[in-house]
Amino acid sequence: MIDDVLFGKPLISLITVGFAGIIVWHLLSRQRPTTRLVVQILFFAVMTLILVISGIEPHRFQGYESDDPQALLVIVAKSLWWIHLAWAVIGFIRLYLVLEGSPREARLLQDLVIGVVYIGMALSVMAFVFGVPIGTLVATSGVVAIILGLALQNTLADVFSGIALTLGRPYIIGDWILLSDGTEGRVVESNWRATHILTSANNVVVLPNSFLAKLGLTNVSRPDETHLLVLTIRIAPTRMPASVRNVMATALASCNSIVREPPPVVALKGLDATALELELQFRVTSPSQRVTARNEVLDLVYRHCKSAGLLLAVPAAASILTGDLPTEESARPPRVTPLELIEAIPIFATLTSDEKQKLAETTAVREFRKGDVIVREGEMLPSLMMVRAGIVAARHGDEERGRLAPGDFFGETGLLAGLREVCTLEALTPVTAYEIDQEAFAPLLSERPALAEEIADHLASAERFRNGTSLPPEHARSAHAILKTIRTIFKA
Repeated sequence: MIDDVLFGKPLISLITVGFAGIIVWHLLSRQRPTTRLVVQILFFAVMTLILVISGIEPHRFQGYESDDPQALLVIVAKSLWWIHLAWAVIGFIRLYLVLEGSPREARLLQDLVIGVVYIGMALSVMAFVFGVPIGTLVATSGVVAIILGLALQNTLADVFSGIALTLGRPYIIGDWILLSDGTEGRVVESNWRATHILTSANNVVVLPNSFLAKLGLTNVSRPDETHLLVLTIRIAPTRMPASVRNVMATALASCNSIVREPPPVVALKGLDATALELELQFRVTSPSQRVTARNEVLDLVYRHCKSAGLLLAVPAAASILTGDLPTEESARPPRVTPLELIEAIPIFATLTSDEKQKLAETTAVREFRKGDVIVREGEMLPSLMMVRAGIVAARHGDEERGRLAPGDFFGETGLLAGLREVCTLEALTPVTAYEIDQEAFAPLLSERPALAEEIADHLASAERFRNGTSLPPEHARSAHAILKTIRTIFKA
């Protein structure tokens, strides 16, 4: 019965099996490549069996009579056989042509081989089904190929450059690259013709692969994405170089935007009558953090220099008299007073000059040794402290949340709102701080009750650390609740 159906009319049977195989192959999920390959091989084997038994040779051209009613059936049948052969080979390629650990190269190699398979199938159909003289066609098409090659030379250059870049793997999607022409950004797409780069200005630059292949390329993301920054600082030579270097190292140690490991480096570059020149070398987690880190480092250098009594040097191009330069004996750097620190605290911005002066007069000096715990997590610090010198680390459990440097302050939530500290504060270096307690602040609130509302608004929206870490939800409170606490504390 099956023999009659399949071999009674072999051409019709072969065409039916061929189209059925196409339909079944498209219905099978792409997520099951092995099943699709097995089904494809089965259909191809049945088609081959029908051709062999019926005496049709698909790999040889057999002339057709113009009035032969079966000529069209033979053409369709042999074409379907060649298509199924190509698909079976492609199934093997997709499944077994794999480069471990290199998916992009594997995909590219697969596409190239599959392209060759399709070209071979098309030429075979032309030669063995339609009888086209391939040799003559290839020779004739040489002229056409030259014309097309000249017309498409830029496109072909992009394609072959894309192949070279893909196989060479100088970068992958997501890498941050720097080109010799100054273009810099993250690779967001790479195809056969062009590479798309997202710049720091949030623009997408599309570079042809042929152009990209000619440029020098620095992959900032290899071996990792940490990025080295170098800043040159000039300090007036009023102290020994070793002392100045220690101050710069302390400034870098207090920075929250740079990488701790490998540690930052302070290198002495030069010394003359006008300046001691130092080079600060530090890393950031990503090139996108360069501006943030540079701004913070410069801010901390200024604050630590002021805290340590160092003077910034005049520019090298400035025209001054040598006798006017400060020396170690004649330098008189300005002192950092409690009033200057109070003026820099946001919650005291609404105080008048007289109120700030009265508050500064009540400050006390506190000294902490390296390793001293100033306040533990969960405890309340009933006084505000302004860092005069040194570094304070803020830790939440085993995690370091940030570091406080000269000019920073802490304890305002305990002094003014009765909140417990969310972090343990520990002195990383010897620390000098100015302290303001509740007794010193109470007279200001009694003289101007409206001040409590202004302070409550500041505390409700304040960020706890310089790096932008806010109070956790369990510690955050509304301005109304803080105002109520302030009035309760200072009424008592």
